Amino acid sequence: MGNPIAVSNDLSRTAYDHLWMHFTRMSSYEHAPVPTIVRGEGAYVFDTDGKRYLDGLAGLFVVQAGHGRTELAEAAAKQARELAFFPIWSYAHPSAVELAERLAGHAPGDLNKVFFTTGGGEAVETAWKLAKQYHKLTGNHTKYKVISRAVAYHGTPQGALSITGLPALKAPFEPLVPGAHKVPNTNIYRAPLHGDDPVAFGRWAADQIEQEILFEGPETVAAVFLEPVQNAGGCFPPPPGYFDRVREICDRYGVLLVSDEVICAFGRLGTVFACDKFGYVPDIITCAKGMTSGYSPIGAAVISDRVAEPFFRGDDTFLHGYTFGGHPVSAAVGLANLDLMEREGLYRHVLDQEGAFRATLEKLLDLPIVGDVRGDGFFYGIELVKDRATKETFTDEECERVLYGFLSGALFEAGLYCRADDRGDPVVQLAPPLIADQAVFDEIEQILRGVLTEAWKLL
Repeated sequence: MGNPIAVSNDLSRTAYDHLWMHFTRMSSYEHAPVPTIVRGEGAYVFDTDGKRYLDGLAGLFVVQAGHGRTELAEAAAKQARELAFFPIWSYAHPSAVELAERLAGHAPGDLNKVFFTTGGGEAVETAWKLAKQYHKLTGNHTKYKVISRAVAYHGTPQGALSITGLPALKAPFEPLVPGAHKVPNTNIYRAPLHGDDPVAFGRWAADQIEQEILFEGPETVAAVFLEPVQNAGGCFPPPPGYFDRVREICDRYGVLLVSDEVICAFGRLGTVFACDKFGYVPDIITCAKGMTSGYSPIGAAVISDRVAEPFFRGDDTFLHGYTFGGHPVSAAVGLANLDLMEREGLYRHVLDQEGAFRATLEKLLDLPIVGDVRGDGFFYGIELVKDRATKETFTDEECERVLYGFLSGALFEAGLYCRADDRGDPVVQLAPPLIADQAVFDEIEQILRGVLTEAWKLL
């Protein structure tokens, strides 16, 4: 077998030499080992040295059913033996058909058409292109613009990146796709108005979408892209009445409402689709990640019959697709994963345990560095501050020194894999596998308590 330490060192060196890691400052590994994960089991992962870490982010908001579920691996192997690949470009195969029917059955309203992609960014890209062509086919040739929220992340393809509301992520790649406009998000902790009145704040935030539509001209706006709970910035839930008002605004001006559920769908908030939890019916749902619990990549746009109708008549065609969209193996794993989650009651488990998860994390509010704990389901952000009374945030230097220079590495070293980020204000994000229980919640809280106490000393 060889020396495990030597194997670990060899892998780490090779990773630095050849594996260009995503969203990674590669220079940080020039003289430091690359953390290398080799195995997963339940809510935990293990590195090359055998050290165990609690997966507090479900990989990347993905591994709903937990690691090491052999039945999902077996579903992939069975499908690969029968039909490893065939495109859905003018053809069908059973697993894609069955998964499309399954997703349509879970989707609200008349969202019955499923366009498969290989990931979330592609699903967002698909939704914008579809919205533009839909409006052209229905006689609204000048509708091409989209509205999304400040700090929101919607993906890395050129269109999805344009919809993204994070200037630092966009700057290296400009000029991007024109026509993407931003409105305020729903971070009530830093609300400029109505911070003590969630209903009034929700109305204000929704009305900013109407103001932007009117400012750009309703005849030019194609769609609004919103996450049910916004990820970047640290888990912003919608205020009461927010989505009811947004739906009303979109209907008034003939604008499509896209619910970007790449993170929030498939049980992350306790329902198959998160729009159901907040009581609204969008025109398109984009989804990915948890559909297979990450055991094979897939994404989708789930589209209403009304929006699909012009494409299902005459010679009109949606000239868009991906080689691996609706991949047979991924679709088969998706079906097996949905079966597993329903059989084990994981949606109900999240709804039953979300209060306990929140209450456990809220214990951290006794730390001076913790300003806010917010989120929904098994999807939470903890905002860090210098001064709780004034909500003063970190300077750029403090983010670099405390968040990146200490916190990220210290949490991992303490046995917790999660995200420490400053897209928006500095936050720690947590999204454990949906199998997590009180013991996992307590372990998360205890590790965070120790590391955040040390981080406060650095300020």
